[in-house]
Amino acid sequence: MAKTVFITGASSGFGKQTALLFQKNGWNVIATMRSPEKETQLTQLENVLIERLDVQDTESIQQVIKAGIDTFGPIDVLINNAGYGVMGVFESATQEQIQQQYAVNVFGMMHVTQAVLPYMRAQSSGVIINISSFGGVVALPFGSLYNSSKFAMEGFSEALSHEVFPFGISVKIVEPGGVDTNFRNGLDMIKNDIPAYNPLLASFFGRYAQTTGHLPKASPKQVAAIIYEAATDGKQQLRYVVGQDAQFYIDTKTRNSDAAYMQLMRNYFIN
Repeated sequence: MAKTVFITGASSGFGKQTALLFQKNGWNVIATMRSPEKETQLTQLENVLIERLDVQDTESIQQVIKAGIDTFGPIDVLINNAGYGVMGVFESATQEQIQQQYAVNVFGMMHVTQAVLPYMRAQSSGVIINISSFGGVVALPFGSLYNSSKFAMEGFSEALSHEVFPFGISVKIVEPGGVDTNFRNGLDMIKNDIPAYNPLLASFFGRYAQTTGHLPKASPKQVAAIIYEAATDGKQQLRYVVGQDAQFYIDTKTRNSDAAYMQLMRNYFIN
């Protein structure tokens, strides 16, 4: 009997490639997205159920999970991929930007997880994979909102992994690096009205590209392959790093003292 995966944010990027890979490997796929009417590729595939889902709408989450179970049976893997990124000067951020960052990356992810857990606990099995970032381990200048939301995801995932382990449920985190050479892709930028920050802000993206420009970036297909590995390897492994740039930043943090790490990061981006 084919297994079933439930994916949020499946309309593009990691989510789309992950849906395609699982389907190719014989899985039933519940592919959720905010605008399913725009999807054309996944609609042509067998054993793919496409559902409208906004992770901020708790009522719709319950409805979509029920529809998926009614169609395919038990959900074996949940992939929390839906995400949102906003970067820029924290002092200039609006309350709406702060709340939106957490509404999607933290509270939305928690709502979907909480809705799926009773079913996994009842069947005594399941894998929950939360798509974080190297930015869930290492914080960069002007990433206060995005980084803190991913730090929250990682802390949540680690704690939850202990809670649900006795019920046969695994929780895993996938930490990709930059997938495009343009780090701004997919990000909303905070409009800055404070001139004092402008010199640092103007140089940040160039310095970011220079720091890891020599390292290969992972493609969306490579990220999907690691997600599939995490879902199927049967290991009690919490974190999966994808991309040499991600590994570079994580190693910088974990292989140095706190003081040395902070100095290195200041040298990369500030000094």
